Amino acid sequence: MPSHVSADRPAPQPPERGTVDALITQTRRLRGDVDAVRRDAVVDEDDPQGRWQRALCDLAVHHLDDLGAHLGQLKEGLPTDVVGAFEEELAGYEADGAQSTGSLLSRVGSAEWNLLTDEVSWSDELYQILGRAPQSGPMTLDELPSIVFTEDQALLTAMVTDCLVDGRPIDGEFRMVRADGRVRTVHMMGEPVLDADGSTASMWAVFRDVSELRRSERAMHESRDSLQRKQHFEQAERRLAVELQEAVLPPWRGSLQFPLDGPGALDVAAHYFPSANSALIGGDWYDALQLPNGDSLLSVGDLTGHGVSATSAMATLLGALRGMAVAGIRPGALMAHLNQMLETATQPALGSAVCCRFDPSTRTVCWAQAGHPAPLLFRNGTGSALTPPDGVLLGATSGAVYEQAELQLLPGDLLVLHTDGLTRRSAAAEYDASRLLALAPRFAEARDAQECVRRVAEAFGGDNREDDACVMVARIGS
Repeated sequence: MPSHVSADRPAPQPPERGTVDALITQTRRLRGDVDAVRRDAVVDEDDPQGRWQRALCDLAVHHLDDLGAHLGQLKEGLPTDVVGAFEEELAGYEADGAQSTGSLLSRVGSAEWNLLTDEVSWSDELYQILGRAPQSGPMTLDELPSIVFTEDQALLTAMVTDCLVDGRPIDGEFRMVRADGRVRTVHMMGEPVLDADGSTASMWAVFRDVSELRRSERAMHESRDSLQRKQHFEQAERRLAVELQEAVLPPWRGSLQFPLDGPGALDVAAHYFPSANSALIGGDWYDALQLPNGDSLLSVGDLTGHGVSATSAMATLLGALRGMAVAGIRPGALMAHLNQMLETATQPALGSAVCCRFDPSTRTVCWAQAGHPAPLLFRNGTGSALTPPDGVLLGATSGAVYEQAELQLLPGDLLVLHTDGLTRRSAAAEYDASRLLALAPRFAEARDAQECVRRVAEAFGGDNREDDACVMVARIGS
């Protein structure tokens, strides 16, 4: 007979074993098998063994339903530290039929109370579950509440009363204290046994110790609540970091002219590149500032860390840099002051920076750097990195001295300042400016600084970088 699956439509492959999807599939399959056994079972109400087997099937179906719900929550992204508990519960059922029944029997006990003869019968497993010595004999229905928590005694009494008086089945849980002082949670299911007149002749029940299951559920709920609180905190922190970053970085979009008129004016544009992980807001910055004497200050830098602490430290550092630059402090001395500020901060951090002061009257740029990639100079269609003056990372050592360098620029020259995260895709990768330098022909064709920034964004914007980055382009006017 041909297969019901056509050749061009192969049967779907089952999920890989060990995944949450695989566990869900196994649970559903096993639940269906157990339910089929329960439906097909022919139970003689006078047969205690038959009632016992049916009760086991009911318990198994009930428990597999719970397990399926838990695994469904797990698939939606709840903490994975409870997977092991669920796998362990499933493993108790997953073997062949005899092994599965044996595993369940070892954790379930039974009892029957004969109302006509006052005889009570307990299985050996029930003595173990309730922590009662077999020589003490079984407990009557009147004695059973004595080992149950005070808060749960009314529940147990109501279940027994409903069963004996109204003929209702029993299905509930209560907490009890064993003779050894251990607190356990017990699930009880049972039914009344009726005589020929329809009166209740006896009551039978099965008991299962579900303490470990309920402990796993509590751990799951606590982990979920903890995760949700953590996610809420991280989202709030990220919003604050983004707002702080947006408030500090220059608000201008497009190109900016320094000064607005006159020879040697700078055409400036910049761009911020977020990391692939949007939750990691770092301490990268760029800044362009018109100084009182007509000079222009260009700076780019990066502080270690992420989140509010990094952006707040960046805001403080950038505010100090602007204030000292307006006060006339030259780039080398400015770096030394920033180093001292970071080195003595309440929350020490390391940072790198490059600072350029441009004099439009002479087209001269004076610059200093602190452990930062040197600016790139593009002239006549080619690019090269400037030779950096000495300068260590900000906050790395006290009393550091930062040298300055000067460079005469020509009309049409292009300066590119950037953080090292622009060219590095991972923290382990080395800084490499070759990709940026390769953009020289495209820079030569650009109309303004903003178009140059767009060319950089096209080349580097799609990188799956681990850290954020920024770039600033300044073109010298005629």
